[in-house]
Amino acid sequence: MSKHIDITELALRDAHQSLLATRMALEDMVPACADIDAAGYWSVECWGGATFDACIRFLNEDPWERLRTFRRLMPNSRLQMLLRGQNLLGYRHYEDSVVDRFVDKAAENGMDVFRVFDALNDLRNVAQAVRAVRRNGKHAQGTLCYTVSPLHTVQGYVDMARGLLDLGCDSLCIKDMAALLRPQAAYDVVKAIKDACGQQVRIHVHTHATTGVTLVSLMKAIEAGADCVDTAISSLSLGPGHNPTESLVEMLQGTGFTTSVSKPHLHRIKDHFAAVRPRYAEFMSNITGVETDIFDSQIPGGMISNMESQLKQQKASDRLKEVLEEVPRVRADAGYPPLVTPSSQIVGTQAVFNVMMGRYKAMTGEFADLMLGYYGATLGERTPEVVAQAEAQARKPPITERPADLLKPEWQALRQAALALPGCDGSDEDVLTQAMFPQVAPKFFAKRDAGPKNLGQAPEAATPAAAASPPAVGGAEPLRSAIVYDVTLGGRTRRVTVTPAA
Repeated sequence: MSKHIDITELALRDAHQSLLATRMALEDMVPACADIDAAGYWSVECWGGATFDACIRFLNEDPWERLRTFRRLMPNSRLQMLLRGQNLLGYRHYEDSVVDRFVDKAAENGMDVFRVFDALNDLRNVAQAVRAVRRNGKHAQGTLCYTVSPLHTVQGYVDMARGLLDLGCDSLCIKDMAALLRPQAAYDVVKAIKDACGQQVRIHVHTHATTGVTLVSLMKAIEAGADCVDTAISSLSLGPGHNPTESLVEMLQGTGFTTSVSKPHLHRIKDHFAAVRPRYAEFMSNITGVETDIFDSQIPGGMISNMESQLKQQKASDRLKEVLEEVPRVRADAGYPPLVTPSSQIVGTQAVFNVMMGRYKAMTGEFADLMLGYYGATLGERTPEVVAQAEAQARKPPITERPADLLKPEWQALRQAALALPGCDGSDEDVLTQAMFPQVAPKFFAKRDAGPKNLGQAPEAATPAAAASPPAVGGAEPLRSAIVYDVTLGGRTRRVTVTPAA
């Protein structure tokens, strides 16, 4: 008996985020929208992740208008976004009413499917967003961030899947940010969830191509019962990106599994982005082939790019190997969090500090918060001595409650702050933009009327080595605000500014 396999297309979000540092202009996506809308995808991922940041930081583009444009141009498609749970699209936890407001406005502006995740896999940090999605009558997809450690087991993922379904999620996604999902593991996790939670439970699988094995992983996941897989059109695929849509379609030929995507539409989408991609050579990832070392280090390539940049600034590029060896130790001290935004930046930066200054002689404020539970719970126990040091530095106690429970209502204060900015139009959308990116939004509001920028160049003018910031690899988010750390060293506190890539 044949089974139909759905496909989510990533070309309009994660594909160019992973390959081109999220710099693609809306006007370079618009011509492909009609074919994407008619191609027969289950959903089209087009918003969330780092796109919101990139729009206001680099492209002078209103991200809410981008969403409205996609809604208008793809009326027959489910539009999908990636949402960081209680962090929304920013880098801190927001109070529940702000989470509610964001989901309300995203739904109102055209979003259909909300893929909700938490960097620590702490279900308490996704519960409010899932409730808000359900209240709006939209599709809530609960996400299991896949990682590998001595503590992560198939049964653990099954237990998490049950928890997400108990929250009311309409479907589940196994999200493999770093291309760590080997074929047999893909089969085992999908089959175990289906066996434990019911064959009717809808499972999506998202993985990257970085390690070279994950097209096989998608096949094994499908054989185990996965209902939908994420792919990217071939001209925006592979490397640190994703597996090609056309390859997935051809791979299923003769297997008993079928898809409903239209090859003629896929060809036109491929040709469009094949012409567009060379214009963004300046922002292309330096990783173009396969990186199997990720299986050993557990470190997504984007983390390596960030650490290389930090060490270069300290004139210590020769110490990268020491840092790569330190990352797993720091991760173990922190309870084995998955390495995805923002935990990847926090763990990676602390590893650099440990190598440069001695183990935990200097501790970033964010790492102290991670150790004390202010980002949420981790699967493993945190090293007690490091927790004690974090407590002494941060001068606050460890917590076990949900971090957002400590936040006071903040919507009115956020609204007043936004309304005071020149160029703010007073809408809830602008308030949310300011709330998530308070350093960047004021500059965007002030120059929004100048209109969007297109950073693409004629191919002969582009220089791949001149990327303005380290590109993302393995699905990590590439665009960050500069982070100011309060570092305590020798009894004195000083401020250190780091501009990370994921």
